[in-house]
Amino acid sequence: MRQPLLKSLVAGLLACCTLTGTAQAAEPGITDTTITLGMSSPFSGPNGAYGKEMKEGALAYFNQINNAGGVNGKKIELVALDDGYETDKAVANTQKLINEHKVFALMAFYGSSPTTESMKVFSEAKVPLIGTISGSNALRNPVNRYMFHLRASYADETESIVDHLVGLGVTQIAVFYQNDGFGKSGLDGVTAALAKHKLKPVAAASVERNSLQVEGAVSQIAKANAQAVIMVTLYKPTAEFVRQMRKAGQMPQFSTLSPIGADLLVAELGAKEAHGIGISQVMPYPWNDTTPVVREYQKALQAFAKQSPYSYYGVEGYLTAKLMAEALKRSGKELTREKLVSTLESGPFDLGGFKINYTPTSHNGSRFVDLTVLSREGKVLH
Repeated sequence: MRQPLLKSLVAGLLACCTLTGTAQAAEPGITDTTITLGMSSPFSGPNGAYGKEMKEGALAYFNQINNAGGVNGKKIELVALDDGYETDKAVANTQKLINEHKVFALMAFYGSSPTTESMKVFSEAKVPLIGTISGSNALRNPVNRYMFHLRASYADETESIVDHLVGLGVTQIAVFYQNDGFGKSGLDGVTAALAKHKLKPVAAASVERNSLQVEGAVSQIAKANAQAVIMVTLYKPTAEFVRQMRKAGQMPQFSTLSPIGADLLVAELGAKEAHGIGISQVMPYPWNDTTPVVREYQKALQAFAKQSPYSYYGVEGYLTAKLMAEALKRSGKELTREKLVSTLESGPFDLGGFKINYTPTSHNGSRFVDLTVLSREGKVLH
């Protein structure tokens, strides 16, 4: 009797060990029916509209793909946490998403400084991040194995703006920038682009992040009598700066970068005051249907949130979600984070007229830049 009992106990222990091993081998965020992803962006505060538009675009895509059966039979769930564009909150959110929510991967983070600090957390945990609203060089060089950029860099954007202005004969160019990773990266980009034309900024002045105290910058830049000002700032300080510059009798050509959010700038400044401001864009134009992925985005947003307007941030959220889903699909049913990284590095992705290509030595997926200008009616023309 003792021997069969011993065999039974051994078999039970082996089965238990096997099950435990299987449970431990399963990647976080993966079940038989779901894949859980994480996002940290501002959904409140001065820049809350940016994060909301991006999240809505992502959810519109996930709603679409989940209704069609998901990715390899698994539905995608997104845990989106508000960081208010505050670095400390973004880091705390990253830790919470990885350690508490047990997400498989991260996507659609917002801001240079918040993402730079969060990078330390997700890199150490070896959790991939796809897509961040930042073109900062500090996030791109050296290449981080676990971060994949969807948009062109600030260097790409500023080079396009500077080349355009200099081509028009504009050489007296000033810079108004946000005093953080985003602004400083843009300032560096403008300075490098001007140097190629043997030029320097005639003035450079800053504003603190989440602040509207622009008086000092207005005074400093007004003294330089610049022909053009490149503004590496978000929509609220940009609007305040333009207002005060015009009150001071300064009428340079104002240009700004894609993070501005054209619709938000127009809403803040008014169509009349916003008229003529140039904006570089890193996503396809969201208001017509010449690009296949834009047609998809418009249809998906109509189905998910009919009252929501189209926007560049919405398109970016949609494209980020589509890239994530396509990479998950190509990685096969036995998903691992390392397999996702290898899949992203191993080939181009055509997302419907917007192409992304990563290699092990470059995680800069796109260099697409489109120069646009705001019309009298506050519409984006390109």
